[in-house]
Amino acid sequence: MPLLGTAAFALSPASAIYAAPAKIYVSVQQAQQLMYGTSHFAHHPIILTKDMQREMRSASSVSHPFDGSRIWKTDSGKWFVVDEVVGKHEMITYALGLSAEGVVEHVEILEYRESYGYEVAHTAWRNQFIGKTSQSTIKLNQDIENVSGATLSAKHLTDGIKRVLVMFDLSLKRGQHGS
Repeated sequence: MPLLGTAAFALSPASAIYAAPAKIYVSVQQAQQLMYGTSHFAHHPIILTKDMQREMRSASSVSHPFDGSRIWKTDSGKWFVVDEVVGKHEMITYALGLSAEGVVEHVEILEYRESYGYEVAHTAWRNQFIGKTSQSTIKLNQDIENVSGATLSAKHLTDGIKRVLVMFDLSLKRGQHGS
């Protein structure tokens, strides 16, 4: 009889894992338009060496691999980069708009898959990154304020933005100057 009770619980709706539906805020194309209007975007994929990946991981503590295929350059030399980091359990997809010099101009959350912590998508929180470069501290509770109830999402997004800025210095900045 105890086995039947265990089996019945295992199959009951109360034991089902609840997966919150992803919240899609904007598509890649919509984010590009929000950031840079009618600019022309040229796809600019990169391949990172193991040393570059290691340096990015060291500077940011983000272990999830960076996908160098989601980078675009505008006709005015600005950059649009899509990246992903783990929130608490699920991935957060976001985009950064960078000046030609690697200064953060825009941050957009494209897709948020967690069931809580969505406050990181609020404009006021995202705007803390504007003006930051790879030389900026970019640390939660130092120059970036935490979000109560979204601590891991806020930390991981903060680390991810630092990673993209380090990638800019290691690859895009060097490529712009022909070296």
